[in-house]
Amino acid sequence: RAEIKRFPTPPSPLSPFHVEKVFASLPQVERGVSKIIGGDPKGNNFLYTNGKCVVIRNIDNPAIADIYTEHAHQVVVAKYAPSGFYIASGDVSGKLRIWDTTQKEHLLKYEYQPFAGKIKDLAWTEDSKRIAVVGEGREKFGAVFLWDSGSSVGEITGHNKVINSVDIKQTRPYRLATGSDDNCAAFFEGPPFKFKFTISDHTRFVNCVRFSPDGNRFATASADGQIFVYDGKTGEKVCALGGGKAHDGGIYAISWSPDSSQLLSASGDKTAKIWDVGANSVVNTFNMGSNVLDQQLGCLWQKDHLLTISLSGYINYLDKNNPNKPLRVIKGHSKSIQCLTVHKNGGKSYIYSGSNDGHINYWDSETGENDGFSGKGHTNQVSRMAVDEMDQLVTCSMDDTVRYTNLSKRDYSGQDAVKMDVQPKCLAVGPGGYTVVLCIGQIVLMKDKKKCFAIDDLGYEPEAVAIHPGGGTAAVGGADGNVHLYSIQGTSLKNDDKSLEAKGPVTDLAYSHDGAFLAVCDANKVVTVFSVTDGYAVRVVSGVLFV
Repeated sequence: RAEIKRFPTPPSPLSPFHVEKVFASLPQVERGVSKIIGGDPKGNNFLYTNGKCVVIRNIDNPAIADIYTEHAHQVVVAKYAPSGFYIASGDVSGKLRIWDTTQKEHLLKYEYQPFAGKIKDLAWTEDSKRIAVVGEGREKFGAVFLWDSGSSVGEITGHNKVINSVDIKQTRPYRLATGSDDNCAAFFEGPPFKFKFTISDHTRFVNCVRFSPDGNRFATASADGQIFVYDGKTGEKVCALGGGKAHDGGIYAISWSPDSSQLLSASGDKTAKIWDVGANSVVNTFNMGSNVLDQQLGCLWQKDHLLTISLSGYINYLDKNNPNKPLRVIKGHSKSIQCLTVHKNGGKSYIYSGSNDGHINYWDSETGENDGFSGKGHTNQVSRMAVDEMDQLVTCSMDDTVRYTNLSKRDYSGQDAVKMDVQPKCLAVGPGGYTVVLCIGQIVLMKDKKKCFAIDDLGYEPEAVAIHPGGGTAAVGGADGNVHLYSIQGTSLKNDDKSLEAKGPVTDLAYSHDGAFLAVCDANKVVTVFSVTDGYAVRVVSGVLFV
């Protein structure tokens, strides 16, 4: 019997803030591991996971997004109940949360722990009353139970390794199928679900099993590049798609068309295919590219939309009429965002963001439409960014470079990358073409994209920097809990021998736009505001005004 917890409905929090827009992350992907996309039974949304979040996006306008953030551990899979009123999501700890889709708060209905270990896939019965869960449990690899009580409605046995995939026939009589790392699929009858037999047609890991919507067939896809089709009621083999190998690489996901006549497959050979199952023939082959990041790890067929997920994390809307070019590609970040800045360009306001994999994205702040820069840019974490007076995005990275990227072209250029002697971690831009870069144990002054001065042996570790809007002064926050002021004099920096005391190691600082104030935040969660015009006198500490 699965462990069950019931939660009371929490009161609505009173807050002066509300979420205006959500710019969603991409799916979190891993090479060689299938990525599940869940479909809304009403056809409006699709969903996937990244970190501890479940991301719900409108399938017609994916800029419309919602995020569920209540898991304490990394979420692996999320699926809508056939009713559409609930979503079940499972994480790496073995927790399964069932939560409401009709309210903004996404109230938790039930929480279970069917086994201890990563949940890799789940499936509902068509009446939204039973759930099957599979994965990397320590004592067992799967469980099937009633959604509202946790009472067992059968056993998932027959495998001796991790179970990767599960699905349940959406018509009566119910059937259940699983696919495992033991190279086998298994077939169950129920409820209560009982193991009937093992299917040993594949020679490598079985990554995905899916029943057709009408229940007449189910298909299995494997790392051996083969797809087998079986009778949905008896489990008898019908055919191997393509006669032998369906793809030249491993197959990570399959999804049936709504009318159950065709099947979409996604493969590590960088293609997706549509199959006419009855005729056992390929209808379309979608060539997704030649880069390793173009491997296809997930897919979803929902109404007229055909979606795949690339190893890059990009979400592709396939075009049946033009297999070589997707209708649209949804881009963004799949790794954590480390820094961002805002800038108006061509009358529009854009948000620029950099992540710990070196990727920089720009977002239209009104529509959420986004894209990345072209060309080869940073190869490691982007630590800080700012826009200078020449409309260049100035960025520093753990790849030991500072880059200047033209925001009208949004194209990386190798000649505008400046190599640092020590790893940079923060920068600030000022008038006159100046950039102050903080490296480990070093401050570097740059003018017009060239290094012109450096200070070593600081006596403290610099952490954050800001340049006064009027120019002439750079404020450097240190791990010693002080802000050190420097004068910018031509092509050199001069220590003013003046320091401002924060309440702990400085984590960030910024001048107000008019240059009248300097705000400093520290590791003790205190914000201190200094009045520049009053000789940097303390005006505010943590919101308390000093009169």
